[in-house]
Amino acid sequence: MIATLITLTVLFIAATLIPIVRKSHWVIRVFDFPRVQLCTLGTSLLIWQIFILGDKPNIFYVLPVLTLCAIIWHLLWILPYTRCWPTEVKAASKHSALDEITILNTNVLMTNHNAKALIELIKTHKPDIIVTLESDRWWEDALKGITKRYPYRVNCPLDNLYGMHVFSALPISDERIEFLVEQYVPSIHASFTLKNGVKLQAHFLHPAPPSPSENTYSSERDAELIVVAKKIAKSKQPILVSGDLNDVAWSYTTRLFRKISGLLDPRIGRGMFNTFHTKYWFARWPLDHMFHSEHFTLHKITRLTCIGSDHFPLLTTLVYEPKSQDSHVDADKEDKKTADHLTQKESVTTHDVPKPSMQ
Repeated sequence: MIATLITLTVLFIAATLIPIVRKSHWVIRVFDFPRVQLCTLGTSLLIWQIFILGDKPNIFYVLPVLTLCAIIWHLLWILPYTRCWPTEVKAASKHSALDEITILNTNVLMTNHNAKALIELIKTHKPDIIVTLESDRWWEDALKGITKRYPYRVNCPLDNLYGMHVFSALPISDERIEFLVEQYVPSIHASFTLKNGVKLQAHFLHPAPPSPSENTYSSERDAELIVVAKKIAKSKQPILVSGDLNDVAWSYTTRLFRKISGLLDPRIGRGMFNTFHTKYWFARWPLDHMFHSEHFTLHKITRLTCIGSDHFPLLTTLVYEPKSQDSHVDADKEDKKTADHLTQKESVTTHDVPKPSMQ
């Protein structure tokens, strides 16, 4: 029994320490994801250790001490995405409907053909902007029925799981489709005119994940996120960045993105809003994101019902309230050095990222 406990403890500690290694191989980076699951397993292991080791020599108590330290380490990463943490984005105060903007972000899963379910969600929630990911020509045709309400569109249908469409009830200008890092992975960049007349700069991303079936390394994904962060850093304009980033909210890379860009995460202090995977309740992570500048407060963020995809749609309503925020995570010299290394490694610069016109 002691041998089993020692083995399980070693494996748990190893799974905890592996993500600390700043290597980009998918075998390393995959351990960024299951921190909640590891924390749950670690707690069960700790209870078992205390029960079994009650009458054993004191030397064996190093096992529960190590396990407890590992649990605390995981909690430090995931607690900000619970209600136990102070909110980073203030709740919206009383406001005019003209100051609201609602964004529906949904990875539809290219092979899923349940467009009716998505259209019903659109009719129910009436978002101002709809971003579809993995949408090919079939999805483009299936959503033609919504074009009366959403006359402004940016279409990038692809059959490689990286197609992307933007449908908007708000006027779009200076829209661009770019392939920032990989030649088959697009991103969309555009300006939107809010109902109150304010111009919004938006970037919609869907970088490829590190995995045995995609990219062996996370460097392509990381470079795309960070180069966009560097482009919008210190901007005084209203900005949002949205999409399926194929990275969890609490990862080192996502945190670095927030620190470099200066954008805020409305989930902090409110919940994880796990959007993937729809079929496995025990293995879900927050892969679909909405970050925004300090010009906005939060009216509502909701994970919607499944539309047949492996991702749940994410609905966010922001309110334009400039100068209402006073806190975000700042980047230090080491962060900036790491950001430079990530972008240089993939030979991508801020000049490659469009800056939509605000005129």
